[in-house]
Amino acid sequence: MRYLVGSDHSGTAVYAVGGDTAVNLTALNPAIGGDLIGLIRDESLMESIAGDLADAPRIAVDSIVPALPVAAPGTIICLGLNYTDHIKEGGYDIPDYPALFMRGRNSIMAAGAPMVRPSCSERLDYEAELMLIVGKGGRHISEADALDHVFGYTVFNDGSVRDYQRKTHQWTPGKNFDNTGAIGPFVVTPDELPQGAAGLKIESRVGTEILQSSNTGNMIWSVAQTIATISEYTTLEPGDLIAMGTPPGVGHAKKPNPRWLKPGEVVDIEIDGIGICSSPVIDERDRPVKVAAE
Repeated sequence: MRYLVGSDHSGTAVYAVGGDTAVNLTALNPAIGGDLIGLIRDESLMESIAGDLADAPRIAVDSIVPALPVAAPGTIICLGLNYTDHIKEGGYDIPDYPALFMRGRNSIMAAGAPMVRPSCSERLDYEAELMLIVGKGGRHISEADALDHVFGYTVFNDGSVRDYQRKTHQWTPGKNFDNTGAIGPFVVTPDELPQGAAGLKIESRVGTEILQSSNTGNMIWSVAQTIATISEYTTLEPGDLIAMGTPPGVGHAKKPNPRWLKPGEVVDIEIDGIGICSSPVIDERDRPVKVAAE
């Protein structure tokens, strides 16, 4: 199944996508709710509408404005170094344990929403990544059972503000600027992809300029290994997000000059079989000011 969470004139809903059209699943069963967490927690919700899908009204996918697949993920965990050539271009030694860090909710946004270059830095970088959404939670999950805990896969752009990332050995500042991590728009269930989403072409582009091009089969730690490793120290919950690291070709490592994202550009992250996460880049100074409600 290919899901899309988004909004049209009728509000935010969960859609099942087929080709260039989609069915509003929330309209068929309101218990599904406005994001994927309902389906993640209760698989029987899809069974309840299975007989209605074929004859349900369909709308154009491009008429739906994407929203976050999971509106309020409990935990967002990211791998920092998971492709050998990316590790080398960054000047790091190849680790024997994955480099893990966390993102906060304010740092993420839906595909299609502006990616904000902060006013304090021009060193906004892109990172094409596979992201998984946890279905069944748990602790001490074995590698052999780990893939049973995946609800689906999506696309992630781990936007990084590099000078702030380098200010400390912990990467938190550079990885948590508001509206720098784009997610989506599609979530694809494991049955439609190779095991562990391995062997998929992954690429980042600005227009016709190819910035990164690799394959998820080149990841050092597989999806199963990553889930097992993370669940050694924390309990994973349904709807948690795990980003699987980026391949080589990031902007800070370009020679002879770094390649930073600029306002006015649109960066596309594509993973075969899943889709394209597209983000227009804006400067924080040009971002509309939110007025607090009285």
